[in-house]
Amino acid sequence: MRKAAIVLPTYNESKNIKKIIDLIFDVAQGITNWELHVAVVDSSSPDKTAEIVKDLMKKYKNLHLIETRKEGLGKAYIEGFQFIISKIKPYVLFEMDADLSHDPKELPNFLRKIELGADLVVGSRYIQGGSIPSNWAVHRKIYSIIANMFIRFGFMKLRVTDWTNGYRAIRLWVIRKSMNPIQNYTGYVFQIALLDNALKNGAQITEIPIKFVDRTEGESKINSGQYISDIILYILQHSSFLKFCIVGGTGFLVDFAFAYTFIHFLSIPKVLANMMSAEIAIISNFFFNNYWSFAHKKIDPSGSLLKSILKFNLVSSGSIVIQGVGMWLALTLLGDHAMTVVGFNFHSWILYKVVVILFIIIPYSYVLYNRFVWKEK
Repeated sequence: MRKAAIVLPTYNESKNIKKIIDLIFDVAQGITNWELHVAVVDSSSPDKTAEIVKDLMKKYKNLHLIETRKEGLGKAYIEGFQFIISKIKPYVLFEMDADLSHDPKELPNFLRKIELGADLVVGSRYIQGGSIPSNWAVHRKIYSIIANMFIRFGFMKLRVTDWTNGYRAIRLWVIRKSMNPIQNYTGYVFQIALLDNALKNGAQITEIPIKFVDRTEGESKINSGQYISDIILYILQHSSFLKFCIVGGTGFLVDFAFAYTFIHFLSIPKVLANMMSAEIAIISNFFFNNYWSFAHKKIDPSGSLLKSILKFNLVSSGSIVIQGVGMWLALTLLGDHAMTVVGFNFHSWILYKVVVILFIIIPYSYVLYNRFVWKEK
């Protein structure tokens, strides 16, 4: 029989802890093909949460207690994972809140998805069947939705709809591979870091709908201002898409500089000049993307760097064609004429080029590169 373990971080949850533990073990009685354990990680709660757990351990043999210092949610989860892995050796670990906002009745649904092949199952509030509390203030609803949208587009991983919810089932191998890079995240951004690393390690992610319920006892531990700044900082540091966009901006400058030189100093026809400059920018982008944007799935040249560049060029040739066709259509339909904007004089072909690169080539290239060049390992 496979083992599953739920990690419950707590701090001053004396009013909720008995209820959630009783509910979990009630549900566990109906799960016949899994041996379910619960590990409470209490961060020195002054309200004697740990004492309540110790009393409950006399009733439930699969209940465990880890007492730690108060160092944040991430550290509590790491302590819980390490304890459970060494003592229980589970096939699956759960993240779950101890404040009754996550319904234990969903546990069998999580395990069913694991049995069907998922590596990480996220309880999502933002797919059909899921919900956030209807009594939340408007600003809190907006904050929750916008935060998740910001993360989804920041990573350009749109298929994962809920990055911040802490109700998850995770296979042991995912935890093992993610442990080192996530262990220094102390706060709620830990959840984002874990999911990000799972995706980068090739984990199969799926979601189930959950109805999130606001706590009725105790106080929320989240610091909204700190949380927002941590999210922004994490995405800036770890998003392949943002790095790709920065590389794209660098490539634009390279492309523009060579196109301008070819057209104004070497008198090369505009369409040909732009196609030539695009090729130079592609080669530049290859190196920046391979060793920075997509470093976690870097291409191994296998003895021939030229071979890798030619492969990259073959896949990227569409962007050259797009730029050539886009410039030809724009010049044919709109013509090339002098423009003045805020005191700056320039030719309209420059504007056409900017539009084609920003709104067509960058999105097209990111999707194509991820599918055919830097594939998930």
